[in-house]
Amino acid sequence: MSSLLKVDNEIKTKVDAFRERITAEAEDLVANFFPNKLLELDHFLKDPIINITELKEIHSEINLTVPDPILLSNLHDGLEAQNAKKRKLEDGGGEDMVTGTKVFVMPGGMMKSNANLVDLIEKVKPEIRTLIEKCNTVKMWVQLLIPRIEDGNNFGVSIQEETVAELRTVEGEAASYLDQISRYYITRAKLVSKIAKYPHVEDYRRTVTEIDEKEYISLKIIVSELRNQYVTLHDMILKNIEKIKRPRSSNADALY
Repeated sequence: MSSLLKVDNEIKTKVDAFRERITAEAEDLVANFFPNKLLELDHFLKDPIINITELKEIHSEINLTVPDPILLSNLHDGLEAQNAKKRKLEDGGGEDMVTGTKVFVMPGGMMKSNANLVDLIEKVKPEIRTLIEKCNTVKMWVQLLIPRIEDGNNFGVSIQEETVAELRTVEGEAASYLDQISRYYITRAKLVSKIAKYPHVEDYRRTVTEIDEKEYISLKIIVSELRNQYVTLHDMILKNIEKIKRPRSSNADALY
């Protein structure tokens, strides 16, 4: 191979050192980190913070009072507003004239997030990030073990490719959990803005409570899925470790 492509010896040494480091780190992840982490997450699933049965306990108070209704002092004021809307429609403007309360500042200062859920999210997010990073390391290790392409004797290679595909799937699912958390904050912020603008509409307030409860349940499911993914990866790699490390026993020296 050296006759076909000239590689600087210093660079080759550094690349070989990188491969050895990835190999040592990945093997330690599979042998020790994965089983320890799945036991840790299994213990976390028994924590009272994630096993609240009465979901009312995670509700967050929305400190936005309902203002007093505005009474029209003159009957003609109401008629003029209706006539103005009618004229706008006749002029071709289809925009609805009904508007909510103008919000210049929150009465109680900044509208706080749901503190219970924020605390739980801050515990779950590092676990999601850890799974993504560790899967990436193990995936790189398996990819480096794939031998050069040859005809026949590719059963071990297919196992390596299946392992890489599973690791890539787990990475994608974990990344989607982070997107889900972001969507929760955005959705809740929009609803709270609606409450500030339309304080008399009770359904907006109820919807905030509903998405808080939904997010709490989703977070527990995420932790359960993280644990299950560690279990699945650990089991899959251990069962196929011989073929993963030596896909072609007769061509062991052909690995690159």
